[in-house]
Amino acid sequence: MQKLAISEELWGKVPGLRLWCIESDVVTGVSPAGLLQLLEERCQELRGRLKTEEISMLPAIRASRAAYRITGKDPARYRLSAEALLRRVVRGEALYRISNVVDLLNLVSLTSGFSIGGYDAEAIDGEVEFGIGRAGEPYQAIGRGEFNIEGLPVFRDRQGAFGSPTSDSERTSVTPGTRRFLMVIIDFGSPGTLRETGSQAAALLREFAGAQNMETQLIEKP
Repeated sequence: MQKLAISEELWGKVPGLRLWCIESDVVTGVSPAGLLQLLEERCQELRGRLKTEEISMLPAIRASRAAYRITGKDPARYRLSAEALLRRVVRGEALYRISNVVDLLNLVSLTSGFSIGGYDAEAIDGEVEFGIGRAGEPYQAIGRGEFNIEGLPVFRDRQGAFGSPTSDSERTSVTPGTRRFLMVIIDFGSPGTLRETGSQAAALLREFAGAQNMETQLIEKP
């Protein structure tokens, strides 16, 4: 299992922060019909019961936005991935179809409201720490190019920052060649069901990505 830790600086600002980590071998490919059906059913359910203005009040989203303000980032300008995903769905826009691994991650995020990092574990260099972005710290975000991560919660390895709850990086992104996958479910201190969300994610990985050799880890303040 990839070794992960939370920096003292970040924990000092967000003491309720917890991470649920899942690492497993996967077969990355096109999403099967069963997964796409589950995604569509979830999208229809959300459109039927949620309004755009209600999304920010969901427990996991509300806690995440509060954490961003504490670390120094405007959550309205740098939207969390879960909030952006929910807004897209409630507006009636179609989700991008990437791969089975990414699509099931999106399904878990839509169900829970947690922002989730998904990484090619073999592209991560050494131990990982979840900390706060620094001024001028380089970061190439997926589909965004150079991205300002100052004040943003970020994952770092020996090569630098590679993931955030707003946008993950090109360097560790999931590709058709990804064989070892790391999923990190980020709970910024909400009363949400993190363990249940982790169990759902593990089940979906086994069913739709052929996950094997799975390891899980909960990181929380002692």
